[in-house]
Amino acid sequence: MTLEPAAGAVQAVVLYDGRLLLVEDGGWALPSGTPQPAESPAATAARVVYELTGYLVDGTEPLTPEDGVSAVVCQLLSETPSDGASLAPDRVRWAPIPETADVTLPAVVHEYLQGHTPV
Repeated sequence: MTLEPAAGAVQAVVLYDGRLLLVEDGGWALPSGTPQPAESPAATAARVVYELTGYLVDGTEPLTPEDGVSAVVCQLLSETPSDGASLAPDRVRWAPIPETADVTLPAVVHEYLQGHTPV
């Protein structure tokens, strides 16, 4: 099984030091989840990242939705995850952006990453 975001889902794009936060569930993907009632995409992205990985982030920049899936760029607020993440540490990774070419990402996220890949 892979982490395929459902329609209406929000994907979190968390970059730190030239690396992208990915989670694993049969394949590497962006952290994603569905909004709770009256929850903004930015708040959903921040909540999902925290619940899955334990990292504290702030959703700062929504990217244009594609195929019913929203993506939100998030700023990392804590370099160390808190206890209680739902995913084990071996199912969370910081991938260098060039290594994400084979990860299934929305086109808008690939475009965003191209502009943020360190030279």
